[in-house]
Amino acid sequence: MSEVPEKANAAEMARLLRFLLSAGGAALGGDGVLSAGNGRYRPPSPALLAEALRLGLVRHTGARLAATPEARAHLKRRLCEAQTPFAGQHRDLAEVVVLRDGARQTALANRLESPLAALARLKEKTGGAFLPESAIAAGERLHADFTRGGLQPRTTMSWEPRIAGRQKGEAGAARELTDTALAARLRVARAVEAIGPELSGVALDVCCFMKGLETVERERQWPARSAKLLLRAALMALARHYAPPAPAGRRSHAWGAEGYRPELRR
Repeated sequence: MSEVPEKANAAEMARLLRFLLSAGGAALGGDGVLSAGNGRYRPPSPALLAEALRLGLVRHTGARLAATPEARAHLKRRLCEAQTPFAGQHRDLAEVVVLRDGARQTALANRLESPLAALARLKEKTGGAFLPESAIAAGERLHADFTRGGLQPRTTMSWEPRIAGRQKGEAGAARELTDTALAARLRVARAVEAIGPELSGVALDVCCFMKGLETVERERQWPARSAKLLLRAALMALARHYAPPAPAGRRSHAWGAEGYRPELRR
């Protein structure tokens, strides 16, 4: 379905659709004026009505016009487009590949929401990236599992009762975790173990708790500009955990029949 190209036509189309949706339909008079049952009238242009019918936003039944389900979706898209100029200054959209139901799909991601977005732009003295793409992907994967596992600290008040049908001897909130959350927590635990106790703290602080490098250095009383070096070492270890290098290939052997002589390469 195509969109209305001109801004003036788009605004008139939006007003027409809102009129039909709020009135639940309207009767089209011989003079081309729409009259709703609540006494409201609207004189749309014939070209606008023809365009609405062509796009499938309005259906014509006898002498009555009504908005189709696509009309509500059209208005929602127009509202999002109107907000885009204000929200766009806080976005850096890029296509990424995600796994969904075991299949790889492309999706739009806001890189400014990533905890490693600023670090991904750091350069070495030679001009190369300070963090390779595998390290960035590993850090984002750790953040995703941390979020799916519900491990982020609560920042708002919980209105749930402290005791809600809990039986004696039950493990409290842990019994309400889904299989997806439990699996994500297990992956986080394995990732932390793979990084090691010396480097896992900075990886969790930056990737999961979204702390800046200066904040990490101040809280841990580290020297200046040391956190990014330790973070790179941690993410490289994490990348090897998620994608272990292939083992060194072994020489293949073949059994030959009696009298077989291998060919010697020159």
